[in-house]
Amino acid sequence: MSGDQTVHLLAKPGPKRRRGGSAAQAAKDALRARGATVLDITATTPFEAEQAAKHVVAEGAERLIVVGGDGMVHIAVQAVAETPTILGIMASGTGNDFASALGLPTGIDAAANAALGAASLVDLMRVGDRFAASVATAGFSVSVNARANTMRFPRGASKYTVATLRELRSMGARDIDLTVDGETHKCRSTVVTVANTSDFGGGMRISPTAKPDDGLLEVTVVGECGRLELLRWFRKVFDGSHLDHPRVSTFQGSAIRLEGEVGDVWADGEPVSAAEVTIEVVPKALHVAGL
Repeated sequence: MSGDQTVHLLAKPGPKRRRGGSAAQAAKDALRARGATVLDITATTPFEAEQAAKHVVAEGAERLIVVGGDGMVHIAVQAVAETPTILGIMASGTGNDFASALGLPTGIDAAANAALGAASLVDLMRVGDRFAASVATAGFSVSVNARANTMRFPRGASKYTVATLRELRSMGARDIDLTVDGETHKCRSTVVTVANTSDFGGGMRISPTAKPDDGLLEVTVVGECGRLELLRWFRKVFDGSHLDHPRVSTFQGSAIRLEGEVGDVWADGEPVSAAEVTIEVVPKALHVAGL
């Protein structure tokens, strides 16, 4: 990248005195130290942030750099998907699962170098009428994510583990009709995930074989199980060995339909649907810097 290039920066919405504000200032300092002209388009609400991103992309922004976690990536991809605009990610959120799955650095200096680096194309998902970068999920995992979003402590990825323990008493199975590329499977499931990348929930490798550049989505279904059984094998999800469990089923395809007792569907840690939904891969839809 040339030293006089202009980049647009989008940080986590909210008062600048909060953590997102300090992370944004550190990011701007690091980018400017590398010769970039930084235009800060950070807004006060997620809706305003998405509108600001869409506006600069429509105006021809060459590079949009987000500062935050998976929620910020989710906002950004609504604007940059299927456009020439390059997405840079300076991960400073709770989970940072998308950045982690892509192997992007988290330290401020390394992240700035990556965000200003050359770009490669990766796939996205379309979940209903939204784009998503990493994992879409339904079932117990939605309750866990919603709980984690209300917790101030602990900070970091361990928040999702604590939220899982706190939500155990609400865990239950649902009857889901899962259609993968036209073939329907009737599932009694506790959790269903559809993954473009391997990680969700702060480093849980729910779909360790998922690749964001193969034009396919990985589906993982956790069948009906008791609370104690879930606790016994929960740690396995952090290294991907949970796939060997007899109550776990996996599928692969490019178009996924969830019907039945679906409930809320979240993607990239954000609510995207409150009903039955179709999830499709969008091949080579996103330019990501630093890969």
